[in-house]
Amino acid sequence: MFVNNPYRPEPAVIKDIIQETTNIRTFRIVLNDEEKMRNFSFKPGQVAQLSVFGVGESTFVINSPPTRKDYLQFSVMAVGEVTQALHKLDVGDEVGVRAPLGNGFDVEALKGYNIVFVGGGIGMAPLRTLLLYMLDNRQDYGDIIVIYGARSPEDLCYRYEFDKWRDGGINLVLTVDAEAPGWKENVGFVPTILAEVEPSAHNRMAITCGPPIMIKFVLAGLKEIGFENHQILTTLEKRMKCGIGICGRCNIGTKYVCIDGPVFSYEELSKMLPEL
Repeated sequence: MFVNNPYRPEPAVIKDIIQETTNIRTFRIVLNDEEKMRNFSFKPGQVAQLSVFGVGESTFVINSPPTRKDYLQFSVMAVGEVTQALHKLDVGDEVGVRAPLGNGFDVEALKGYNIVFVGGGIGMAPLRTLLLYMLDNRQDYGDIIVIYGARSPEDLCYRYEFDKWRDGGINLVLTVDAEAPGWKENVGFVPTILAEVEPSAHNRMAITCGPPIMIKFVLAGLKEIGFENHQILTTLEKRMKCGIGICGRCNIGTKYVCIDGPVFSYEELSKMLPEL
């Protein structure tokens, strides 16, 4: 997308807003330039710098898949100045987009594998883009398991899509941390449910994203049931600022999350973890 100045955002307009949870909103955004919108391409897992003019910009994964190009989707948790400013915007308001950034998932290398997604809370956002891409190219991938959890049923994102995921042949395993009125699915922390499901590591790739403490125990759990380091992928969004590898804010050793990531294999992470 960048033609001259890589720091200059592309103007875009908010087409739709979905209230996912009390503090998470999903924004569907369309670039003002129709030709650029039509030709915009990216890989699942790549991110964008989304800006509120006069306030600043922050990094968010593009969680719509590249196979569905009516809009670009971003899910935003209100936790800081920029995200709170985004939550105050309405449909029709203008924002800025610098994208795509980062490396994304290698969808070609994943072809032929069975897949298990393990997500927690808003960590389902980067997994969603790859999941929907795989649903749109279902013949290229094996069986797909999604283990997704949150503190409560109200903290689960994309609840309105769960039936469609299951209709697409996804084995969707949902869990919440504690019993809740009317909840009929699993109760327990995501790593515990992962151990109970115990997906076979044979010809399978595991892809996880969520709170750091969840990822820590999910990685350990995957190793316990036989997954090798190269079979595990996750995403990082550590301290990204410029998005193009110049400011150095997101470096971890010799790696830059904004250009070498945000997608990493556990094999790569195991060499970087002491600095995380």
